Order: sequence, then C-alpha cells, then structure tokens
Amino acid sequence: MAEAIFPATWEIPTDYTIRKCRVGLKGCDFKVYDAYGNLLHLIQCRSFSSSPRRVVTLLDADATTLITAVHLDDGWQGFKGYSWEPNDLLFTVHKLAYSTFKTELEVLVSSDNFRDEKQKFILKGSPFQRSCTIYSGDSIVAQANPLYKLKKFIYSRNKFRLTLYPGADHPLMLAMLVTYFGGN
Repeated sequence: MAEAIFPATWEIPTDYTIRKCRVGLKGCDFKVYDAYGNLLHLIQCRSFSSSPRRVVTLLDADATTLITAVHLDDGWQGFKGYSWEPNDLLFTVHKLAYSTFKTELEVLVSSDNFRDEKQKFILKGSPFQRSCTIYSGDSIVAQANPLYKLKKFIYSRNKFRLTLYPGADHPLMLAMLVTYFGGN
C-alpha cells in the first residue's frame, strides 16, 4: 500500500463568497457560498423601529439558527442559537478605534470554565471597503476582501470574499465579521 502524498492532518485555508441578496427597509440578507457555489449559511439582519437595536442571525443552509448577535449601546453580544439569555453568551464586541476608513474591534469569547482566560480576537480594517483582518494574538485567523475584477475601477460592495485559515471556528468568524460590518 502506498503512502499518502499529503498528511491526513494537512489543512488549507477555506474561501467563502458572501453576497448581499436582498435590501429592504427593515434589514438586509446575505448568503454565504463555498468555492464550488454551494450555499452554506444565511445571514439575516434586522432593525426594530421601536428600539435602536439591530439583530443579526447566522443560519445554516437548512435555516437552523446558529448564532444571534445583538447590537446594544456599548457594542455587540453574540448568543448561541436564537437566544438572548446570559448563560448562552458566546462573545462580546467592543470598539477600540472607529472611523470611516479604519475600524478596530476587540472580541472576547466567553469561556465555560471561569478559570480559563478568555480568548481574544482583534478585527482591523475598513467596513466601507469591505476589508477586515481577524487576529488571534499575532496570528491571522481570517481575512475579508472585496472581489476585484480586472480592468474595473469600481467594485461592488455587495459581494466579497472571506478566507478562513486552519483552526478557525467558521460560524464564529462569520458572526464576528458581520458585527464588524455593523449588520450593514
């Protein structure tokens, strides 16, 4: 029997294409596709007229709710499923720097064991240009960039690419990225 050319644990970055599919008065929806064009996730963004809150829901392809992110006065909070209960809290997001062309957010992932130090991510980039880099310590975990076309000077902000590096929790990175773009 011949040995495998690549080790079984060999991992490569994963690319997703994120497309805005509907724009309405109460929010917008995005669809997340893999490199083969298969639908993997849906992102529903909603605003409520009765309050300044925005709610972003990450669903899988079967419309099962994975993560719900809620915008509060002091930042975003992400919860498991479609829950806003404190015991289902996954992460909190705080602004470190904000401007039209440069934004920096800090994301603290909640830990089940209070003795463990919380995992921290830093998101840097420009929401206007649909570009963002997600760091965990000194390592790049994910990157989002607009899809450029050759010989085109104007690009669409309705479609961009997300590259996730090995070891990244894909739904968590998608939820953090959507909070970075503000649910817009």
